[in-house]
Amino acid sequence: MKLSKILMIAAAILPLFLFVFPMWNITLEAPQYPIPLGIDISLNKMEGANEGDIQNIDLMNHYVGMKPLPTEMKEFDIFPIVIISMSLLGLIFAFIGNKKLYIVWFVLMAILGTAGMYDFYLWLYDYGHNLDPKAAIKMPGQAYMPPVLGSKQILNFTAHSYPMLGSIFLFVGVCLSPVAFYVALKEERKK
Repeated sequence: MKLSKILMIAAAILPLFLFVFPMWNITLEAPQYPIPLGIDISLNKMEGANEGDIQNIDLMNHYVGMKPLPTEMKEFDIFPIVIISMSLLGLIFAFIGNKKLYIVWFVLMAILGTAGMYDFYLWLYDYGHNLDPKAAIKMPGQAYMPPVLGSKQILNFTAHSYPMLGSIFLFVGVCLSPVAFYVALKEERKK
């Protein structure tokens, strides 16, 4: 089997690791919490990085008027279907062996990844800005939106938002498809 096909097969399989490992983490550090609070976001669920983290975050957020963290979201239903479909499509493209299809798959994954990050941004924006006007603590003009990527000070908390292992597998898989294209070009030139 040609190296380009092997690379494309790997590219298509690596996103499936999102079913095994979380894709994103948001951590909140504050003096009153010696062990930071965290949320691990997986393809189909959100859970505390440590036991009790979700409950503690929801309790804090309640005082400033934020909604409780959701247990169900439409994204948790849609994202697994998208990942499985794109992995299957990538495998089909690998076995067809047409290098142009490797780039088509890369472009589709880049578009879907961008749409996913934009959806994440919209969710964080709504979560941090759409506050209950009857909240116990009100600070006019204050938003509590965690960063999409990086760190940010929110009152006495430092919020960190970074990809986890699932996203790294996804990113490597997506990047392998143009590598497979380049290797296929070299293989054609050798003929």
